[in-house]
This record gives sequence, C-alpha cells and structure tokens, in this order.
Amino acid sequence: MNLSQPNSNDISQTANRSRSVVPSSGLCTRCIDGCTGNCEVFKASYRGREVLYPNPYGFITAGADKEYPVDYSHLNIQGYAMGAKGLPEGVEAGPDTTLFPMVNTETEIGYKHKIKMRIPVFTGALGSTEIARRNWEHFAVGAAISGVSLVCGENVCGMDPETELDENNRVKKSPEMRRRVEWYRRWHEGYGDIHVQMNVEDTRFGVAEYAIEKLGVETIELKWGQGAKCIGGEVKIGSLERAIELQRRGYLITPDPSLEANQAAFRAGALKQFERHSRLGFIDQETFMKEVERLRKLGAKRVMLKTGAYSMRELALAIRWSSDAKIDLLTIDGAGGGTGMSPWRMMVEWGIPTFYLEAMTHNLCSKLAAKGDYVPSIAIGGGLSTEDHIFKVLAMGAPYVKAVCMGRALMIPGMVGKNIGIWLEGGGVNLPATVSVYGHTVEEIFVTYETLRDKYGEAVKELPLGAIGIYTFTSKLKTGLQQFMAGSRNFRLSTISRNDLMALTEEAAKISGISYVMDAYREEAERIING
Repeated sequence: MNLSQPNSNDISQTANRSRSVVPSSGLCTRCIDGCTGNCEVFKASYRGREVLYPNPYGFITAGADKEYPVDYSHLNIQGYAMGAKGLPEGVEAGPDTTLFPMVNTETEIGYKHKIKMRIPVFTGALGSTEIARRNWEHFAVGAAISGVSLVCGENVCGMDPETELDENNRVKKSPEMRRRVEWYRRWHEGYGDIHVQMNVEDTRFGVAEYAIEKLGVETIELKWGQGAKCIGGEVKIGSLERAIELQRRGYLITPDPSLEANQAAFRAGALKQFERHSRLGFIDQETFMKEVERLRKLGAKRVMLKTGAYSMRELALAIRWSSDAKIDLLTIDGAGGGTGMSPWRMMVEWGIPTFYLEAMTHNLCSKLAAKGDYVPSIAIGGGLSTEDHIFKVLAMGAPYVKAVCMGRALMIPGMVGKNIGIWLEGGGVNLPATVSVYGHTVEEIFVTYETLRDKYGEAVKELPLGAIGIYTFTSKLKTGLQQFMAGSRNFRLSTISRNDLMALTEEAAKISGISYVMDAYREEAERIING
C-alpha cells in the first residue's frame, strides 16, 4: 500500500536520483557527495521554504496522493431488481415509469430560507487565490447555469488592490468582490446561491456588512478551517510594494517585507515571492452564537459554517453549535482534498480523511437526532470528483448529508473550457489532438453547446467557454447519478439510504457502520431460501 512517499513528488518538481529509496524518509539509500539532485532535501538546500508549496504556485490545482487505509472505493452501491422509491405521487412502478432520466436529482438545503440546487453539488471556496481570480467568470457562470451554489472564499476584499477602507480599516468598496457577485447573479436562474465566506481577517474588514448591505448578498459562510491545512489560508505575493501594503492592512506577511535583509534579497532576485497568511481562528460558543445572530440582524437570510479535518472534538462542537444556532448548512471538509495553495506535506499528512470524518459525522448527527434536536443540512467535501462519490457520500450520511462540496473537480472543467477557447484562436491550429479529434469549432467540441443554444439563443455566445465546460461536466455528473439512483431504485435523493451501500472490507464496515457485503440483506436472503 502506498502511504505517500516523502522527499520527492511531481507537485514540488522533485525526484530521487536513486531507484532505491528508504520508505520512511524518502531519501535515496545511497546519497552521494556531489549528487546533482533533485530530491526535496536537495532543492530545499538552496530554495528553502519555497519547496513547502506546490509549484508553479497559483497556476495548478493539487490534491494529496496519500492512499488512506479505507476510502470510498471500499464501498459498493447496491442494485435491486424490484421496487421503486420516490416516484411522483400516483405513479406506479413499472418499466415505463422508471427510466433513469426520470430520476429527480434536485436537493434542498437550509433552515427557513431554503436553497434548491439542480444536483447535490456545489463549489469549494474560491477565494483570493490567483487561480480563482483569473478564472472567476468561468467558474461563476458555470455554477449559475448548472444550477448549483458558488462559494466565494476568504480574503477577496482584503486582497483586492482597489479596495477602499474607511478610517476603521473596514471595507467601503471592493470592485473585485462586486465583480464576483455580479458575474454569478447575471446568469443565476433561481437554483443555488453565491455564498460569501468569512475568516478572521474578513470579519475585521467588515466584509459581511459590505457584501450584504452594498451587494445584496443573502448567504454568509463562517469559516473554521478546511481539509487541506490546519493553518490559515495563504497566497504568494510577487511584489515588494504589494507585500508591504498587505502588511499595512494587517495581514501576516512572510518573510517580513519591512526588514531590509528581505528587501535586499528580493531586489537581488534570490527571494522571488512573499507569502500572505491568514490568522488562526479561535472558537467559543458564546462568540459563535453572537456572530450568527449579528449576521442575521445585518440581513443575511442564510448563515452557514465551513469546518475542516479537525479532531472529533471540534467536529462535535461544529455540529452541536450549528444545531443550537439553527445554521442553514454545515460543510465538513476532509483531508486529502485541496486546490493547490496549501503546504504540500500538510495536505498529505494532516487531518482526518474524508471517509473517516463522514463516519464520525453520521454517528454524532444520529445521537443529536435521537435527542430530538435540530440537525442542520450537512455537506461533505474532500477529494470527491465523480457521480459514484456523490451517491456514496449521500447514502453513507443519510438522512443528514444533503450535498457534496467539490473543489478541484469543478475548477478543472472551467480551466479546460477556457483553454479550448484560447487554443481555438487563430483557426484552432494549436488545438491538442485530445480535443481536435472532435472538431475545430465550439459547436463540434462541446457536446452540450446546442442544448445551451436552444436555451439561451444568441446569448450562448456570451457564455465563457469555461462555463460551458463546467455545465458539460455537471451534466455528466447528473446523468451518472441518475443511473446509479435508478439502479438502486431511488427516484429522488431523499429516499437514498445507508442500506443502498455495502462495505467490501470488514474494516470499512467497522468504521462506517455500513453492512459488510457478506452480511448485507443476509436475513432476507435466508428467509427466501428457507421458504
């Protein structure tokens, strides 16, 4: 079993010289004085902290490659040869009423002011990172036309070079935040919503006040953490002046740009970039409850919480306090995911993996429900990308889990579609063979293009091609999910249950509480055989 080898990885653009490597350290078994590299120890000897992060930073997405002892591949989906759950009222089950395109994949989340989505998926938090800024219109429009929610992540206002702050260092104007909200709203069709996320810095900057009062944002998400790292979020800064300005705004900038030695290193070219970090959050129930109430008084229709791959204690606090505060959605992000901005070894080695975290979540939510207490809508994220992932997560977490949060899986189609547009410029001579095999026009390449033209008419030409990429990808997710649901005889999401899964290993069964494959439906089977 590969449990992730340290000291060399494509993510850090490093590799061992030797074919023989010590498994625990990742060092070559024979390290030669005079070696020309290029393992991580070698590269870190002259580039230092740069090697902590995926490269080229800001232009890639990255996910942990550690193979956990148990994951969702250790579950399989049950199939049945009779019955149908969740058909419209008055419809009898039969071959003509249970065609898989008839499956309803819409989900609903929230407490009083609910959000509907066409499929039970929404984006991960796309915040102040360069990859989010550069591709925003593709991501935002893609989510809107797909009918799913879009999470505008942390630090957008604080990182906006054109942000105007008042005398109290609070946001008066942020063109970048306005741009992000308006791109989504322009194509929004009543399904999903834009969630503006807040960390410690965002709260201090008054982002909620600006987003709600000036931009009409209705959904605010408080952030405790994520599954890729146990520290605050970071981005790279390639300008000394910019680094100093962000330090003035109150951010932690490393190395310290105010020190002459670091300024000299930057001017000499040895120091290429500075890092902007967010502060660690500290939680207590009284402060949390007051903040939720404050946001509602500001006008937020929905208040949500995003937490990470912390210990079971913090998970219990998130669930308990979300119940007490009547939070609209609790998103729980497991280790193994990530969008490429986290320290690489932290992404690989920190936190509770998604499978284990969801098992804990179901157990704790069940205890809460048994007491008769409110259980908020739950979403699970962390390394999820396919329609079988969606089904398994919803089934394993039933009836509490309502949606899946996807980070990289929803970013990649946006970047692919955008790049197809770039490759098509100049007659498409730069199209890679993987794409040109289908044609040399958008009509030939995108299988959903005519569907969108039929819906939007000539306005289809205004859609960013990355948005069409996301729409095309989510249509694949929807169709695949419908097929799994029809095969398991579930014609709406609310009928999916834990009985629709089987554990392929006894360890997976022990962790998840899902029946082991040799035990699932055994009693019914034996009753049939025994007559």
